[in-house]
Amino acid sequence: MTSRISPGQTVLRAWRPSFQARLPFFHVGAVYILPQAETPCFFISLAPVLVALGVLLLRAFLAIAYRPRWLRPFVTERADDPKSFTGGKATKAPPTLPNALLALAVFGFITQLLAIWLDVQHLTALSRVLAWAITVLLLVVDQPRTAPVTVLLISSSLLLSQLALSYYDTHARSLVVLLHSCEILAALLSIFFILCMPLRDPDLPVDGIGPAFEKPDHRLRSPEDNLTLWQFMSVSWMSSLISVGSERQLNSEDVWKLSFEFQHRLLHKKFRELRGSVVRRLLAANGIDLLILLILGIVEATSNLAQPILLQQLLRAMEDESAPRSKAVTFALLSLGVGLVACQSSVFSLWFSRRSYERSRGEMITMLYEKTLSRKIIGELAVSDNSARTGEGLNDAVPGSDMPVEGSESGLKKAQGPLKAVGRFLKINFWPKSTDKKPQQPASIGKIYNLMRNDVYEVAQRFWEFPSVVRVPLSLILSVVLVWKLIGWPCLFGILTVAVAQSINAVVTRILLRFERKRRAATDQKLKKTTEYVGAIRHLRWYGWQDVWRERIMQARQQELRLFIVTGLLRALINFFNFLASDLFPVAAFYAYTILAGRPLRIDIAFPALQLFNMLENSLQAVPNLITVLLNAKIAVDRIEDFMGEPDKDDPMVRSQFQGHQQIKLQDASFAWPGTSHQVLQDLSLEFPVGLTVVCGKVAAGKTALLQALLGELEWQKGQAVLPNESVGYCAQTPWLQSMNIRENIIFTSPYEEGRYQKVLEACALTPDLAAFKDGDLTNIGENGTGLSGGQKARVALARAVYSPAKILFLDDPLSALDQQTAETIVHKCLRGPLVEARTVVLVTHRTALCKHLAKQVIKVLEGRARVLDPDAIPVMDLSKVVSSDSPEKVRGEDDEAGTPDKFMEDEKRAHGGVKAAIYWEYVKAGKLRWWATLIVIVALHRLVGVGETWFLKAWGEAYDGPQESVASGLFHDLPSPEVNVRPWLLGFSLLAIIQAAVWGIWQCFMVLITYTAGRRMFMDVMKRVSHATFRFYDVTPVGRLMNRLTSDIGTVDGNITSQFEYLAYLVIAWISSVVIIASVTPVFLAFSLSLTAIFVLIFRRFLPTSQSLRRLEMVSLSPLMSNFGALLDGLTTVRAFRAQSSFQDRLIAVTDAFQGMDHFYWSLQAWLMYRFDALSAISSFLLTLLALYTGLTPGLTAFVLIAASNFVRHTHKLCKSYGQLQMDFVSVERVVELLHLEQEPPRTVDPPAWWPSSSGGIVFENVTIRYAPHLEPSLSNISLRIPAGSTTALLGRT
Repeated sequence: MTSRISPGQTVLRAWRPSFQARLPFFHVGAVYILPQAETPCFFISLAPVLVALGVLLLRAFLAIAYRPRWLRPFVTERADDPKSFTGGKATKAPPTLPNALLALAVFGFITQLLAIWLDVQHLTALSRVLAWAITVLLLVVDQPRTAPVTVLLISSSLLLSQLALSYYDTHARSLVVLLHSCEILAALLSIFFILCMPLRDPDLPVDGIGPAFEKPDHRLRSPEDNLTLWQFMSVSWMSSLISVGSERQLNSEDVWKLSFEFQHRLLHKKFRELRGSVVRRLLAANGIDLLILLILGIVEATSNLAQPILLQQLLRAMEDESAPRSKAVTFALLSLGVGLVACQSSVFSLWFSRRSYERSRGEMITMLYEKTLSRKIIGELAVSDNSARTGEGLNDAVPGSDMPVEGSESGLKKAQGPLKAVGRFLKINFWPKSTDKKPQQPASIGKIYNLMRNDVYEVAQRFWEFPSVVRVPLSLILSVVLVWKLIGWPCLFGILTVAVAQSINAVVTRILLRFERKRRAATDQKLKKTTEYVGAIRHLRWYGWQDVWRERIMQARQQELRLFIVTGLLRALINFFNFLASDLFPVAAFYAYTILAGRPLRIDIAFPALQLFNMLENSLQAVPNLITVLLNAKIAVDRIEDFMGEPDKDDPMVRSQFQGHQQIKLQDASFAWPGTSHQVLQDLSLEFPVGLTVVCGKVAAGKTALLQALLGELEWQKGQAVLPNESVGYCAQTPWLQSMNIRENIIFTSPYEEGRYQKVLEACALTPDLAAFKDGDLTNIGENGTGLSGGQKARVALARAVYSPAKILFLDDPLSALDQQTAETIVHKCLRGPLVEARTVVLVTHRTALCKHLAKQVIKVLEGRARVLDPDAIPVMDLSKVVSSDSPEKVRGEDDEAGTPDKFMEDEKRAHGGVKAAIYWEYVKAGKLRWWATLIVIVALHRLVGVGETWFLKAWGEAYDGPQESVASGLFHDLPSPEVNVRPWLLGFSLLAIIQAAVWGIWQCFMVLITYTAGRRMFMDVMKRVSHATFRFYDVTPVGRLMNRLTSDIGTVDGNITSQFEYLAYLVIAWISSVVIIASVTPVFLAFSLSLTAIFVLIFRRFLPTSQSLRRLEMVSLSPLMSNFGALLDGLTTVRAFRAQSSFQDRLIAVTDAFQGMDHFYWSLQAWLMYRFDALSAISSFLLTLLALYTGLTPGLTAFVLIAASNFVRHTHKLCKSYGQLQMDFVSVERVVELLHLEQEPPRTVDPPAWWPSSSGGIVFENVTIRYAPHLEPSLSNISLRIPAGSTTALLGRT
């Protein structure tokens, strides 16, 4: 059908004129509108007004509707909050850009009014008039000072719609064209101005925020707090950090502080105000992010599914010889636009998902730490009692693992046969007879580490992956619709194969969850034993017990690895069924399409269908995987909820109604250790007046338990108790000191007062000791006082209690490790001096003769009962006859050290540059070379079969008679034409699919085997090296740092690092195969591809050094976080006695900020790389499509090359990212390998005879000089002595 239209009219032409004779159309004035999808101009012309109306309706809804709490920002920056800023004035932004925006909107509105006035029949301009009018209204009402995203959406729709219409409207009058050009210019300028506007209120102060393109400073907040919209979209604000990282290794001083909305001080404060379960609180805190991710997930899913449709239209345009080439170029341009939209959506999605991930992780870490500060200390006695009652042990089922699985047992019994055989080999019972839930046990230190390091990550990861919760179901629905539109009902046969596979996987998944619980509980046990071992390694080495304890850890590790094999094989089984279903999906669908429906499988159907099948299969496979990870997160949440549900330490105010400084009093009170019913203290009736109260008694009589009861650490059973509800200066029997200098240990959480501090040093007899140290009281000591003698530790702990402003002091045997002279000095200057006047002092001691004359009362504890003695009635005993059988002096004598280094704890070392090849080789050797070689062969075979499958499909499609000449491959020349007999083609396609699935299954099994072998060997070697390291290593290495490597880094080795390795190998093979395919078609493709590769590599090389530095800084900054948990668990009673919980919580928040900061900027760097790689991929695919169009290839060969080119771009992209991720993961392997090269104590070279030591042999020293490290002063110089065999020798000297 043809028509004559005047030049002043707008022509909305159909792209395929042959269709116009067959399609109905509507006539609106002089505007001809075809209602088919192939004439989208009418819908394009309506797009701006639809977007504008949508924005207007959303604004109206938000203005009148109630916004629940979860839809409001969780933390907001306010100018009236002094803690938000470092001071300074706000930088008032000039209103230039908002006024310019308003002027451009008015200008655009006027141009479209003039267009309608000049050409009344040009009614399509009416929609843009309305869009510009709404833009003017929004700008006038809002008067935006920050980037108006709503106006950006409207301006973008106006620009794109006008460009699209201008492409087809070639008969408009010149003046109208000029007006349209003015509108395009106005829209472009509007977009430019909006991109240059800030995202943050200009009225807020900018002091303390790092400028976007200046050198980073750790004293300034991240530039994210003051970015323009374009800087945020392109992640260009990271360029300054990248520049520094490209020049040298980054240090913590080179990295900004976290931005305002990521700081954990604010997040923890707001999170504590929320009520409900952990999940409910997390959803309330991160709801706005989840809503944004929901929208971005829809955009991303739509963009991904648009690609196959555009490919189909592109191939049809190439098949149609009558269609102009510009039509194919149009679809290529649309593909480019969709790719760029997907690119920007991915960057936004990464940023918002990382924000929800990081904030939820930080909120849970601080929540767990706060709970650890407040929960009851339930000791091993209670745990062992529960274990005895339930019969649990390491060699039995892991505690809490035999959880009942809901549902019918009949479905599970079918799988028992083969699983029992595997279970016998792994010594695992897949089908335990008893499924009764065992009593919940209190969290051990190993479980707390596991909760913080693993379970918290498992839950937070679901926030990071929240877009998949939206994208997967949406992609599934849209994929089914598109596949149905493409091939019709035959797609149901393919869906049926996936449904059968997922039904099988449902049973396997339920088994997997059972063993996942067991594996986590086994990890708890391993971490518990490892933590105990690391904490006691020095003493175990003295007694030669380290190998026995290490063997216990290896038994726990083996149990964990057995369960790892089970869960790994079950996951491999699930992946195999998924992959088999994905390969059989197109087989079944093409069978129905060709055999049952009798349709030809042409190129324009086969390749788009294959892409849609892949998307549909991925969605179908992702659904059970999504359910699995959500159930795993549910397990982690349950474990966290169990910990959060543990009882807290009782508040003394609950039962005592203590007010002011009322006297401490017990009336017929009985107490028990938390978690037990056995009363350790019975029927106590005591009062503790102001002044000194001395508590004495035999070993294990209950003296320390009495102090614990007064501190509220024991469970009150009966009677009445008036306990202190204020800060108590507590000195524990085993002094607890922190890894800091001596002054910081003494002042603890109190402010520094020079005069009082010097008096305390004098009263505690520390002045002579500090004078012997090079740095005096600024001398650094190690964890638990390493570097000080036993007596010095006791006196530093005593000084901390005395220096505190507390009115009550509880001193647990601080005199036991002191010599006579020092003890008398402390009694004279401290216990009777002015520092303890008007204070209630309860002193536990065996040296009653030293202090009984100062005591207002003496309490004797005997077998859990106590009575008050008259101090005057106690006979004076000679001090030399006083023996303290539980005196720590005997076991602390080994700690006596005369010399203290300037700095005990060395800074954690970081490697420089890329991960060395030797590190990779260590891991490869640990996994055994023969397994790796076999895996590489399997990966290559899998890729070869995949390429063959694509080539086979190309030959199949071209074998039909069509508009293009059939080109049959020499490989398949014996097959009949599919129009005559299609069954051989189906059979060949089926065989290739089954072979590929079988190879995939073998691939997955080898992955599990290599991971198990490497993890087992590396952990065993590391533990052996740590067990025999020099004692100097234990001195200078904090427990938290070592635990970080034995938990986080070993966890990475046990995790997906092997899959990263094999994935890199797969990508290398796939990249090479793609290059070979492209080169075999045309040299032009090869030249372009190699040039593209060079650009990818240049971008990646700029990214890699900074990412490596940030990754290493992240791992190093995790050690203080682990140390804070470990130190708290060791000294929790002391911390709570001093009421120092808030100080320790603040300290944890600071180290969490440091750790999360490195992680945050590392992933911001990933966003920088993603934006550039994705944008380059979209542009490259567009250029490769143009090359295919203008080199005259056949449609079938074009489709094949485009698939290969697309794979090439994707594989180049993923190869760079995978190599970078592998480098990041191998930082953990690098840190583990460092432990494999620890300096070792000299091995035993003399095997003493059975009769040694003999009754006649002695210990002889002749001119012996000993020092703790080569760079330290001697601790003992020129010592010569002889200790006769069988004798008792006393070592005398001042402490």
